[in-house]
Amino acid sequence: MEKEILENGLNQNRRKFLSKVGLGIGSLALGSLLIPDLFKGNAGLDEEAMMAALPHFAPKAKRIIYLFQNGAPSQLESFDYKPLLNTYMGQELPESIRKGQRLTGMTSGQSSFPLVGSYFGFQQYGEAKAWISDIFPHTAKIVDDICIIKSMHTEAINHDPALTFFQTGAQVGNRPSMGSWLSYGLGSENNNLPAFCVLLSRGKGNGQGVYSKLWTNGFLDSVHQGVQFSASEDPVLYLGDPKGMSRQDRRKMLDQIASLNQMNYENFGDPEINAKIQQYEMAFRMQTAVPEVTDISKEPDSIIKLYGPDCLIPGTYAANCLLARKLSENGVRFVQLYHQGWDQHGNLPNEMANQAKDVDQASAALITDLKQRGLLDETLVIWGGEFGRTNYCQGKILADNYGRDHHPRAFSIWMAGGGVKPGIVHGETDDFGYNITEDPVHIHDFQATILHLAGIDHEKMVYKHLGRRYRLTDVSGKVVKQILV
Repeated sequence: MEKEILENGLNQNRRKFLSKVGLGIGSLALGSLLIPDLFKGNAGLDEEAMMAALPHFAPKAKRIIYLFQNGAPSQLESFDYKPLLNTYMGQELPESIRKGQRLTGMTSGQSSFPLVGSYFGFQQYGEAKAWISDIFPHTAKIVDDICIIKSMHTEAINHDPALTFFQTGAQVGNRPSMGSWLSYGLGSENNNLPAFCVLLSRGKGNGQGVYSKLWTNGFLDSVHQGVQFSASEDPVLYLGDPKGMSRQDRRKMLDQIASLNQMNYENFGDPEINAKIQQYEMAFRMQTAVPEVTDISKEPDSIIKLYGPDCLIPGTYAANCLLARKLSENGVRFVQLYHQGWDQHGNLPNEMANQAKDVDQASAALITDLKQRGLLDETLVIWGGEFGRTNYCQGKILADNYGRDHHPRAFSIWMAGGGVKPGIVHGETDDFGYNITEDPVHIHDFQATILHLAGIDHEKMVYKHLGRRYRLTDVSGKVVKQILV
C-alpha cells in the first residue's frame, strides 16, 4: 500500500489519500511530505481538492440529530397561534389571502374553504414569549433552549416529493441525502460506527411511508448510505456472525475477501469495489461497537424517567431519541429519526394529541440530556415535518373533529444547539396563518444553514456526476444568519 502511495501520491488529493492510508500519525507525516499543501487550507486546490479540504471553516455543530415528524404536523396546533381563526370559525377563507394557491386533489373539489381554529389552547413561554400549544407541555419547558422558525416554505405539496426535497434537496429520487453528504464531506468521529444512522418509529396517527431513498447515498460511494437500525434483537440486521464462527475466523475470511476485491479493483478500477471493502471492515468493527452503544441497561433511573417509560421499549420514539443521543455522543455524525403518523386530514384533535404525547416528552428530554452532558452546544437538533397544514377545514367542520390539508406556503419547525440562537422565534405569518409576512426560509436556505453550522460552505460542497456539478442546495440557498449565535 505504501509503495502505491509513494508512486501516485503526488496525484492524490487529500480525500483520496487519507481514505487509503487512514489517520495514523505515521500516515499523516508521510502525507505531509508527499503533498506539501495537504494541511495548508484551500490555496491552489482544484474543485475536487476543495471538497477534500472540508470542513471549510470551524464547525459549530460537530453532530446533527434530525427528529423528522413524517406526515406534516399542523403548525396551527403547535407553534403558530392564530386566534383569528377561532373568531372567524366557519367563515370562508378570503380569496385575497389564498391568492389562487395550488390545492391538492383532496380539497380542489371543495365548494368552500371554511376557516377552522385550533381545538387546543396556547400559552406564552420563555423570554421570547413564544406561543406553544397545550399539547406540547414538555417542549414549553425548553423553549428558552430552542429556536422556533415559523416561516418555512416549500414548493412541494404532496408527501413523497416534499419529504424527498427536505432530505435530498430535490423532489425526485436518486440524489444523496443530507446525511450522506455530511458523511462524504466530514466522515465519522468514530471509526467503529457509521457516520450516518437511521432510526424509524411509528405513532398512532395516520402514517405516510418512508423509504430507503430518503437515506440513500445516490451517486456518492455506497459507504455513505445511512445505516438503518431496527427494533429487533439485532439492531443492525445481518451484522452478527453465523453460529460456530469465531471472531478470528471472521477476520481471516474478511482478509481473504479483501484480497480478492483488491485484485478486482486493480483490474477494473471500480471505486465501488473499494467501498465494498470498507463496508465489510465497518461491519466487522460494528459487531463490538453496536451492542455497546445500543445497551441502555447502564442508563441511570433519572435518564429513564427523563425520557419516559417508553424509552425501555425498542423502536418507540422515546427509545430512538435516547439511542440518538448515545449514537451522537459516540461520534456518529448524522442521526436521522423518522416518526410516522402526522397526516391528519380528519380527526385531527384526537390524532394530533396522541402524536404529541408520543414525541413531546422525549424530544424535550433529548435537549435536556444533551445540555446537562455539555453536548448541546456542539450538537444540532432539528424537529419538524415536510410542510404545514391549511387554515381551512378539509370537509365539514365539527367542533372536536376536523382535518387540515397540505400547506407548503408557511409552516413551523424548531432547531436547538450547535450554533443556533436559543430562545428566539424567527419569521412570522399573517393573521390567518396562511402566508409568510417576515423572514421567509426556503428548504434550500434551511439546508445551507445546516451545512454552515457543520463548517461547510454549501456552494463549495460539489460533486460532479454525469457531466453536471451537484450540491445539496442545488442552485440556490442562503444561510439564515439571523438565527446563528
